[in-house]
Amino acid sequence: MCYTLSMDKVEELLTRGVEKIYPSKEELEKVLRSGKKLKIYQGFDPTGIQLHIGHMVGLRKLKQWQDLGHHVIFLIGDGTGQAGDPSGKKHAREKFLTREELRKNAVDYIKQAGKIVRFEGENPVEILFNGDWLNELKLVDILNIAGRFSLQQLLERDLFQQRIKQGEDVNLREFLYPLLQAYDSVAMEVDLELGGSDQTFNMLAGRTLIKKMKNKDKFVMTTPLLTDSRGVKIGKTEGNVIALTDKPEDLFGKIMAFPDDVIIKGFEYLTNVTAEEIKRIEKELPKGENPVDFKKKLAFEIVKELSNTQDAEKAQKSFEQTVQGKELPDDVPVFQYDANGDQDIVSLLMQTKLAASKSDAKRLIKQGGVSIDEIIIKNLDEPVAPKGGMILRVGKRKFVKIKTSAR
Repeated sequence: MCYTLSMDKVEELLTRGVEKIYPSKEELEKVLRSGKKLKIYQGFDPTGIQLHIGHMVGLRKLKQWQDLGHHVIFLIGDGTGQAGDPSGKKHAREKFLTREELRKNAVDYIKQAGKIVRFEGENPVEILFNGDWLNELKLVDILNIAGRFSLQQLLERDLFQQRIKQGEDVNLREFLYPLLQAYDSVAMEVDLELGGSDQTFNMLAGRTLIKKMKNKDKFVMTTPLLTDSRGVKIGKTEGNVIALTDKPEDLFGKIMAFPDDVIIKGFEYLTNVTAEEIKRIEKELPKGENPVDFKKKLAFEIVKELSNTQDAEKAQKSFEQTVQGKELPDDVPVFQYDANGDQDIVSLLMQTKLAASKSDAKRLIKQGGVSIDEIIIKNLDEPVAPKGGMILRVGKRKFVKIKTSAR
C-alpha cells in the first residue's frame, strides 16, 4: 500500500504543474524510483519586496520535493540580482540594485514563502544567499566560468535575438547573468534546479557548467507560467500584484478577477484539488457564461492554502456580500476627519489610505473606481465636503466610513 502511494506521489511530482524536465522525465523518474534523495533548489532574486501568486507555482512544487524527503534549498539571489535577470525584459534595465538593497528587499521573503514550504520542523528547507559565493569570486574565477561558454551559445537566447532585431540594447551586465546563475549549481553541487519556464536558458546554462566543472549531471525541471490565453502573466500586472501576503478578502477578490481561461490552470498549479475533480470541473465549465461558482471555489482553495479555512470562508462571505450583493461589509473601517471645509478627492484618498500616492489616486479616479455614497467621481479636481456617515469606496472591496467631530 505504501509502495503504491509512493509511486503515485512520484508521478504527481513529475507531471502536475510541470512543463518540461531535462534531460527527460524518464531519466529523473528512474533516479527517484531507486530511492535516491536529491539536492534541489530554486532561486528568487529579491528585486521587489513581495512574492506574488506566480511564485506560488514553484513554491508548491518545492513543497512536494520537501514532503518526499529531498534536500530543498531556497536560494535568495542577492548576488545574481546585482546583475539583473533579463528574462522577460524587452528592454535593458535602467537601474541595477545593490547587494544591500537586495538583502533589504528579502527581509520578509522567508515569512512569505513559509506560507507554503517549511523552514522548521521535519526536513526543513535550507536558506542560502548566492552573494556569499558570487561576491567572493576573483577575476581568474570569472574568466574560468566565462571560458566554459562561447559567444554563440549565449547569443542563441531568443530574448537577446529579439532585442537585437528590434534595435534594443543587450547590456553586457545582463548578458553575464546566465553565467552567474549557472555558477550557483556548481557552488551548491545540486542535483536538480527548479524554475519557471522563462528561466530555461539560465537553468540549462547551469546544467552545462556543472558538467564541465564538476563532471556532474544536473536535472532541470521547469514549471509553467500562470498566463491567460494571450500569454499575459497573471498576478504581476502593473498596479495589480497578487501578493502571497494580501489580506484574504483582497486575495479572494483578485482571484475572482482572473480571466475565465485561467480557472483550470489555477486549480492545477495553485491548489490541492485532485486531478479527477479538476477534470470534472473542466467538463462542467459553462461555455460563454460567467463561471462565477468555479472561480469562487478556486479563490476559496487558494486563500485556504495561504491562510486557513476560516479566513477563506470569511473572505468568500465578504465577496458575496459586497460585490455580488452590493452591500457594505459588516466591519467598514472608520476614518476620523477633523479638518474644516472642502477637501480635494485626491488628498482625501491618500489621507484615508485608499490610495498609496497621488498618481495612484488619479489612476483610480480616471478608471472610474472611486465613488462617494455610490456616486462615481470623475473629476480629479472635484471638491468634497466630508460628512459624518459618508462612504468612500475604491473598487469593489475597499471602503471607508467618514466620521466627523459633529457625528
